[in-house]
Amino acid sequence: PERIGGTIQNDILKEYMVRNTWIFGPAPSMRIVADVALWLAEHAPRFNALSVSGYHFQEAGADAVLELALTLSNARTYVDTLAARGMPADEACSRLSFFFGVGSDFYTEIAKLRAARLLWAEIAHACGAHSPRACALRMHCQTSGWSLTALEPENNIVRVTAQAMAAAFGGTQSLHTNAYDEALALPSAAAARLARNTQLILQHETGLCDTVDPWAGSYMMESLTDGIATRVRAELAAIDAQGGVITAIESGWVKRRLLRAAAATQAQVDSGRRTVVGVNRFVADETTGEFMVCEIDGRHVRAGQARRIAAVKAARDPARVATALQRLADAARDGTGNLLALAIDCMRARATVGECTRALESVWPRHVVAVEADGEGVYGEHRRDDAAWRAAKGCVDRLAKRVGRRPRIMIAKLGQDGHDRGAAVVAAALEDAGFDVLRLPLFQQPACVAAAAHAYGADIVGISSLSGAHLELVEGLLDELALHRAEIPVVLGGIFPAADARHLKAKGIAATFGPGTPLHAIAQALCACIEQARCARPADGAS
Repeated sequence: PERIGGTIQNDILKEYMVRNTWIFGPAPSMRIVADVALWLAEHAPRFNALSVSGYHFQEAGADAVLELALTLSNARTYVDTLAARGMPADEACSRLSFFFGVGSDFYTEIAKLRAARLLWAEIAHACGAHSPRACALRMHCQTSGWSLTALEPENNIVRVTAQAMAAAFGGTQSLHTNAYDEALALPSAAAARLARNTQLILQHETGLCDTVDPWAGSYMMESLTDGIATRVRAELAAIDAQGGVITAIESGWVKRRLLRAAAATQAQVDSGRRTVVGVNRFVADETTGEFMVCEIDGRHVRAGQARRIAAVKAARDPARVATALQRLADAARDGTGNLLALAIDCMRARATVGECTRALESVWPRHVVAVEADGEGVYGEHRRDDAAWRAAKGCVDRLAKRVGRRPRIMIAKLGQDGHDRGAAVVAAALEDAGFDVLRLPLFQQPACVAAAAHAYGADIVGISSLSGAHLELVEGLLDELALHRAEIPVVLGGIFPAADARHLKAKGIAATFGPGTPLHAIAQALCACIEQARCARPADGAS
């Protein structure tokens, strides 16, 4: 282990805010984070224990200031947690790295990264760190996934290049450049190679990396950096006023801030006040046709994984596995022992990740978060004077009069996909348009969604997908609805290849909405789907 180098993200707090792949509550999860960091410090000192992420906040709707504030507040919380477990502040701070998103606001993104280094040095000092290594901010950056468009996707090549330049100007140590076709499907090999070559060209052909902090001394950049830093300090104080970042998570304060920001941004794009070339301005007269995309057969992958797990279980010592898993559960229960060390013992006995999770779950219940709709009014307020939005609201109003109530839509995400920005913004906007909206908790299975739709009396079900498992899961939902004899139309929004959209429509999906579809168009299409379904029902079930 002492020879292993690398980085583990190990950043659980951002999961409760945006990414949503938590299992346990904050308190036991913070113990896991600390146990991982402490084990690595002792046994694998070349391995970085924490990569504190801001990227996911930007993807969820945060501007530069909120992204930095949430990231740095999380980092400070991790340092305090490790210090409470006996790790010196210099060591705790030096074992952290950071991960930021880089969007298309070129000068702001450069200033954000410059401000991040200044602010982290202040925070590290305040935590009691003094060494240059502890006070230096080491960062990885990734170009913006949210900014990629499915319409005229070649434009994404330019977007990624400009974002990569901002990251380099801002001083990133490493960089991930997105492939231009990621708004269509998983990146193809050719698109991934072009993304990699974009970095190589900037690094080796342009001289971009030859100067450290090339913007130093620019009045514009220095002023912008100072302004961002000042506003981040105010946000950090606001988080402290909430009682700290964990309290701000538990109260829903963070999610409300992010959803309102995302709804406002989407309204600006849909109304055209925020230009997206090829989507809401400068749109090509002719489409360029379909692109070759990377397609994965999820059912084949799952069957192969199941076979491999079965083979492992058949060849292992069951008694050794049971003993190791019991020790892991006991350590979680009594608070002694290092959970990573015990999990390694379980893995050496050939326990599965799921079995380790269930051992911990016998002590710590799964964390449950209520779905809160706190973005209502934001989207509609930003578009109140917009003719297209008023037309969409009129369409919903007319449908409501015919039905005798507001039309009901249930929005859900199937499977293990935790990215919920799209579902949350769509739900908030449709509420503003006049729909009654029920948004289910994450990680649903088809049978549960079908039962909920039937119980809710939904007029239509909307599935939001980014996981790549849409074929199996959506077809499963259609089958479950048929079992319930529920003639409820289903629509799909998100990222999926055009061929998959055609396949699902042939299976009975009423409509599909790819990235970039404006919400006024979605609202009108939903009304049309509901009307069509009502007309197709027998007369005695028309109401």
